[in-house]
Amino acid sequence: MKYILFLFLITGVVPLKAQDTTNWDLQTCVEYAIKHNISVQQADVQARLNKIQADIAKSNQLPTMNGSSGMGLRYGRSIDPTTNGFTNTQFLFNNFGLNGGIQLFNAGKLRNTADATFLSWQASEADKLNAANDISMSVATFYLQVLSAIEQTDIAKIQIAQTKEQLTATKKRVELGLLPELNLLELETQLANDSSTFITAISNIEQNKLLLKALLNLDASKPFDIKSQSVDQIKLQSFADLQPDYVFGIASQNIPGIKAAALRVKAASKNELAAKANFYPTLSFGYNLSSNFSNVFNYISGFNLTGVSTPNPTTPFVTVNNAKYYLQSPTYTPITTKRNWGNIWNGWGNQINNNFGQSFGLQLSVPIFNGNQSKYIYQQAKLNYRNASLQQENTNLKLKQDIYTAYTNAVVALNKLTANQKAMSAAEKAYQFATKRYDLGLLGTIELLTNQNNFQRAKVNFKTAQYEYVFRIKLLEFYKGEALSL
Repeated sequence: MKYILFLFLITGVVPLKAQDTTNWDLQTCVEYAIKHNISVQQADVQARLNKIQADIAKSNQLPTMNGSSGMGLRYGRSIDPTTNGFTNTQFLFNNFGLNGGIQLFNAGKLRNTADATFLSWQASEADKLNAANDISMSVATFYLQVLSAIEQTDIAKIQIAQTKEQLTATKKRVELGLLPELNLLELETQLANDSSTFITAISNIEQNKLLLKALLNLDASKPFDIKSQSVDQIKLQSFADLQPDYVFGIASQNIPGIKAAALRVKAASKNELAAKANFYPTLSFGYNLSSNFSNVFNYISGFNLTGVSTPNPTTPFVTVNNAKYYLQSPTYTPITTKRNWGNIWNGWGNQINNNFGQSFGLQLSVPIFNGNQSKYIYQQAKLNYRNASLQQENTNLKLKQDIYTAYTNAVVALNKLTANQKAMSAAEKAYQFATKRYDLGLLGTIELLTNQNNFQRAKVNFKTAQYEYVFRIKLLEFYKGEALSL
C-alpha cells in the first residue's frame, strides 16, 4: 500500500516552473535565436570579414600616396646628402619625401577583382540569412515537439485520473466481495504504468526545452517556458495554396541559398576576367617629391696666422715693378667651432627650399614569361567558375526536390492524421463499451485495461499526427516566404 500511496503522490506532480518565467511564443523564440544563436553570429562575422575584403579590393583602384621623413646623425666617412660629397665630419641630416602612383591600364584586373569580392560579400550576406532560416526551422521543430510533449502529458494525466477512478470503484467491490482481489492488483499495476508514462512525458518536455534553449543560446539553468497552445488553434494554409510548382516559383526568388549560389557564379566570372588580365601589359603613373637638409656640428670659423719671418738677405725674394719683396712662410691653423643643438638648424628653410626635387613618370610592364603562372591561374579561375555553376544548378535541383518532398510528406501526414482520427474514434467507442460492460461485471479487468490502453495510444498517435501535419504545412509555408508563427 505504501507503494500505491507513493504513486498517488507522483500523479500530483507537475513540471516545476520559476515564478518569474516568461512564456515565449514561437515568433519570440525565432527572433531571439536569429540574434543570439552562435551559428548565425559566426555567419555574421564571416560576412563582415568579406565586407572588409570587398572594401580593400575597391580601395586598390585608388591612387597611392606615401609620405616619409627621417632625421639622424652621421659619423666618420659618409656622403653629405646636400653636397653629395664625402665628408669625415659629424653632421645632422633631415629629409622629407612624398611619392605615389596609380595604375592607368591593367586590362580591368583591379575592377574585376573588386567586383568579385563585392559579389562574394553579397553571397556571404545571403549565407547569413540562410543560416538564420535553418535555425528558425530548427527552433520551430523543437517548439512543436515541446507542445506535443505537453499535450501527451495532459493525455497521461487524464489516463491516470481514469485509472484512479476505476481503482476506487474496484476497491469497494473487492471489499464487498463482488470482485476478486486480482482485479485490484491489475488496476494498481496499470496505475503504476500510467504514472511512469506521465513521468516520461514530463521528461520529454524538459529535454526538448533544453534543446530549444541550446538553439537560443540560453543558459541551461535560466528559467524558460513556452506559451502553451493547443494544436487545434494553429492556423494553417490549405493545400490549394501550397502546390509544389507554385511554392518553388516563389522560393527560387526568395530563398537566400539560391541567391548566394547565383552571386557566387557571378563572382567566379569576375575572377576569371581578373585572371585573364595577367596576360596583358600594365601601365602605371608615378610621382616623387623630396627635399633634405644637413649641417655639420664642427666647422672652421677662422684661421690663426703663425710662422711669419723677419726680412733676411738670404731669404729668397721676388721683384715686382723693380721692387724687391722678400718671401715669408706663414702657417695657417684653422679655428674649429662646435655648434649647439639650436644653431645646428640655422639655414634649415633655405636648404629645404633649395634642395626640393620632383619627378613624374610612366612605367610599362609587359608580361613575357613567368613560369606559366598566369596560365595556371587562369585555368584555375575557369574551373572555379564551372564549379560555381554546377553548385548553383545543384542548389536549384535540391530546393525543388526538398519542396516536392515536403509536399509529399504533407500529403502523407494528412492521410496519417485522418487514419489516426478514425482509429481514435473507434478506440474511444470500444473503451466506452468496455467500461459499461465492466461496470455490469460482464468484462474482466484485463480486457478493460486493454481497451483503455488502446484508447490512450490512439489519442497519443492522433496528437503526434496532428503536430507532424502542422510541421509539414509550416515547412511549405516557410518555403513560400511566410513568417514562422502559430
